[in-house]
Amino acid sequence: MGNSFGSLFRVTSFGESHGGAVGVIVDGCPSNIDIDLDAVQHELTRRRPGQSHITTPRKEPDQLEVLSGIFKGKTLGTPIAMMVRNQDANPKAYDHLKAVFRPSHADYTYQEKFGIRNWQGGGRSSARETIARVAAGAIAKQVLTQIAPIEILAYVTQIHQIRAHVDSDAVQAADIEANIVRCPDPAIAKEMITRIEVARKEGDSVGGVIACVCRGVPAGWGEPVFDKIKADLSKAMMSLPASMGIEMGSGFAGVEMTGKAHNDAFYMDDDGQVRTKTNFSGGTQGGITNGEPILFRTAFKPTATIFSTQDTVTEDKKNTTLAAKGRHDPCVLPRAVPIVEAMAALVLLDHALRHQARKGGS
Repeated sequence: MGNSFGSLFRVTSFGESHGGAVGVIVDGCPSNIDIDLDAVQHELTRRRPGQSHITTPRKEPDQLEVLSGIFKGKTLGTPIAMMVRNQDANPKAYDHLKAVFRPSHADYTYQEKFGIRNWQGGGRSSARETIARVAAGAIAKQVLTQIAPIEILAYVTQIHQIRAHVDSDAVQAADIEANIVRCPDPAIAKEMITRIEVARKEGDSVGGVIACVCRGVPAGWGEPVFDKIKADLSKAMMSLPASMGIEMGSGFAGVEMTGKAHNDAFYMDDDGQVRTKTNFSGGTQGGITNGEPILFRTAFKPTATIFSTQDTVTEDKKNTTLAAKGRHDPCVLPRAVPIVEAMAALVLLDHALRHQARKGGS
């Protein structure tokens, strides 16, 4: 009930922030695919807390455990079960939240929906659930490389009011990982880091924008009408904690253009491939990939937990105030980069398998 994602390549996540573990079941993965578990661990390390002074100080190694579905480095075609044990959980730090709702968190809505909630770090609504997405996405990335030379790169382009202008055609993974904020513009990255540091000192938080480019995706992936690839990418990104919006290609800026300027004219390249002279469509037309890089941007709100006193209410509907305690990110953007990549990989692989099924497995 809302804990699974995908059609043919389907993932189901489980676990709570301060429970025993967080994990994922991956069903529908093709068999005989070589899987580098070190590469999966690398993606989890990119997401883990405590990786720099601008992230939460919670110390978690996020060490991967594979329970099933992979044998001698190859997928079996059976469900892949993976998990990460919580080792630095501190549920007592949340005792003050037993009967109070944190502003802009899922406390109140979970209580209203289920009549019960895990108030220890947000439980199931915590961003720690994204461990499952990153582990599954790392598998998806490796399967995708068996189908086409696909590269998925996400990177920070904005923190609060500080914006970087990055050429999506030129950005490289090394540029993204060269600094702790994961912005490929080194000068702007320094400004972003300073802004996050200021927010933390002030007991506040900031949001921003993550861009993503998916290169090498063949034309023809995606389904018409309701299962457009941009629709599934939108659902994937909007399912992430703290996400507030997504735009594809030209996005909202496209409304300021005319059709003559916005249309992506076709031409034949030297290799006999159909290409477009521009990419305002963001790599999809009619909800189906056109062979150009897929481009989208996802907006993330400021972290809801701040160390300043706020007005709120208790479970018995009485007004009160709350000053947060515990360990939290002053900005979710740096750690959200691998999560965005993972969700994009899940969508692309699911549509790749659906495309193969439509063509009889070819």
